[in-house]
Amino acid sequence: MTTQRYSVTPHPIDTLLTWVKSGEIAIPEIQRPFVWEATKVRNLLDSLYQGYPVGYLIAWRNPTIKLKDGSPSAGKRILIDGQQRVTALMAALLGREVLTKDYETVRIRIAFHPIDERFEVYNSAIAKDGSWIGDVSAVFSPDADLIELTEQYCDRNPSAVRRDIGKVLQKVGKIVNNHVGLIELAEDLDIETVTEIFIRVNSAGTELSQADFAMSKIAVNEEYGGNRLRKAIDYFCHLAVAPEYYSRIQKSDPEFAKTEFWAKMRWLKDVNDDLYDPNYTDMLRVAFTTEFSRGKLQDLVALLSGRNFETREYEEAIAEASFEKLERGVYAFINKTHFDRLTMILRSAGFVTSALIRSRNAVNFAYILYLRCRAQGISANQTERLIRRWYVMSVLSRRYSSSPETYFDFDIRQIESQGIMPYADSVIENELPDSFWTGMLPQVMDTSSSQSPYFIAYQAAQTCLGDRGFLSSNITVRDLLLNRGDKHHVFPRKYLQRKGVHRGQYNQIANFVIAQSEINIAIGDKAPETYFAELMEQTNGGQQRYGGIKDESSLRENLLENCVPDSMLERDQPTYTEFLAERRRLMALKIKNWFHSL
Repeated sequence: MTTQRYSVTPHPIDTLLTWVKSGEIAIPEIQRPFVWEATKVRNLLDSLYQGYPVGYLIAWRNPTIKLKDGSPSAGKRILIDGQQRVTALMAALLGREVLTKDYETVRIRIAFHPIDERFEVYNSAIAKDGSWIGDVSAVFSPDADLIELTEQYCDRNPSAVRRDIGKVLQKVGKIVNNHVGLIELAEDLDIETVTEIFIRVNSAGTELSQADFAMSKIAVNEEYGGNRLRKAIDYFCHLAVAPEYYSRIQKSDPEFAKTEFWAKMRWLKDVNDDLYDPNYTDMLRVAFTTEFSRGKLQDLVALLSGRNFETREYEEAIAEASFEKLERGVYAFINKTHFDRLTMILRSAGFVTSALIRSRNAVNFAYILYLRCRAQGISANQTERLIRRWYVMSVLSRRYSSSPETYFDFDIRQIESQGIMPYADSVIENELPDSFWTGMLPQVMDTSSSQSPYFIAYQAAQTCLGDRGFLSSNITVRDLLLNRGDKHHVFPRKYLQRKGVHRGQYNQIANFVIAQSEINIAIGDKAPETYFAELMEQTNGGQQRYGGIKDESSLRENLLENCVPDSMLERDQPTYTEFLAERRRLMALKIKNWFHSL
């Protein structure tokens, strides 16, 4: 017989709110900022008033851990699903302020019309209309007197029937007596089971990520500074995207502004670089994997709970040490020198804009490698070369595009046992053998996705090697990517459409070159044989139609830089299919030469 691993108990909303206020059920302090629109809060109150179900809440009690004196200590319940609903109720019914996604502290005021029995978001029109109770939280105030509220309302609205208004306000007040189902998960459940339960119960079927669990676990721990650590992660990620919020956060959270964390991230207020804007999952992955030599965030949740993987028991000493290590990892992550060096290395490989950073997890593991190299005293030159090569290998092999935690865990464990350099060299050699450049790469470049890692790598290669834009005499691909350049079809799109070529073919990445807008516009939809013939005329003193190239040798050099077969200059041009095949081969060789130069 299978043992039930959870309990489902209906509780009055009033009881649940009391538990939240007392800390019996923990909602992470910073939590993901309150993201509901005010209208959604209004709809929630209306559903409760009408007696409609509002879904289940899911809580998971922290595992019981052994204290230093050997006695057991049951942890708090962590509310892992229903945080937005409970926050909405506390905001609307109890008048609590909430923190928005813009890090603004606001009051959500829901008005109520007793005659129409209707809820609405408070606005200026309602403020002027005496038939509304401007803030429904007045009904739930500890000092609320429903008789007095009824009399005040009827004084403002002489046509209102006192008895009817009194009954309606009593009905509103009884909202907190409505029951909500609380699914309480057994404390000995592992993280995978908890996730599976969440997926099955949640009506939207949205997966609760391991990072969400970890962030909740961090935030509710005040004893080892988890609540402060959670703020550090959230604030850093927010400032990386919007540095203008620095003063606002500092003003709204003066206590955190006194911490060392705030001092360490102050540099973000003057930075507008978006090459790598990490989110909290990225920060957790990097900090955790770097410090713990593990890659699965479910292990982080277990360790922060005090899990001893050998005895399978929970010990306070392990929880304390785990919070210290994670804090050390976060400090390393937000360090300006470390962050700047990582982005500098990526740029030195040709990844100069965020548009070329398509694999966030590849960047994350590159950061892990950088921090490990630095900790082990590996020279700057060796570190930079390693990061460039490993990152490009990760992009080309799509190493972290699926099951990233599995690869993170495998790679960091192998690095621990074999050493950084020996392991990295062996992986790169295995993933990118000589046959890859001439066999596999040209084949996988048969794609129309301009976001494919191969076209991204090709653009980075051109940037790093200093190639000029297509038919440009001086403007480089780097210039065009950093400012404004076009993806030009060598065989123009409309020209191919007229010939019946479908989108998947005319948008092949092997048909794309990076070009100045004016050159792209000048070529328009001309047939390749037409504009390449005009280019040859241009190099022999003819009209300057496309760019500033004036001699044939410079033209051929430019085509070589852009991997365009010089057979396009011949009277008998290759067919479109022949052109694509040859250009894929040339692009693959350029990527190979670039990689070996890193």
